[in-house]
Amino acid sequence: MFGMADEEDHDPQSPPPAVGHCVRYRSRGFAAHINASGPNLRSVRELTAKALAELGVQGDVADAAQLVVSELVGNAVRACGDHVPVVVEVYAAAFGVAVNVHDPDPRTVPRRRGIALDDVEAEAGRGLALLDLLAPGRHVVRSSIGKQIRCRVPCPVGWASLGRQGVRGWP
Repeated sequence: MFGMADEEDHDPQSPPPAVGHCVRYRSRGFAAHINASGPNLRSVRELTAKALAELGVQGDVADAAQLVVSELVGNAVRACGDHVPVVVEVYAAAFGVAVNVHDPDPRTVPRRRGIALDDVEAEAGRGLALLDLLAPGRHVVRSSIGKQIRCRVPCPVGWASLGRQGVRGWP
């Protein structure tokens, strides 16, 4: 179901449901089907923090995952327009945290602009360089309905055992 979640399905600890926002919880994270907007992006960032906190992942790794979500959704909006339908997946894996964003445009692939991260004059163009630092080795996979950008946020040693646990209290 796309759109607003039913009240009885809503976890009281989760951000309130919004129009154009549907979340499917998984044992190690979630998949959120959203129409990209400020409120929906905020909600997905909060869900990212909550899912990772439930797995014991906080601090720099959780912050990096939230930033990767923001950059990828922002890139989808720049490529496809406001309120573009996207699927945001965040889940724990043996390597760390996977952040995948699927948008409907298979033709537009993000490309680095060569702007230095420390360029104080630049107003844009640093996002992919930042992604490369936070989630090295991103991949673009084209599909029949668009493309998916896949990022891996690495976690410290010892993560593999955490990555196999489910998120407490989530289906």
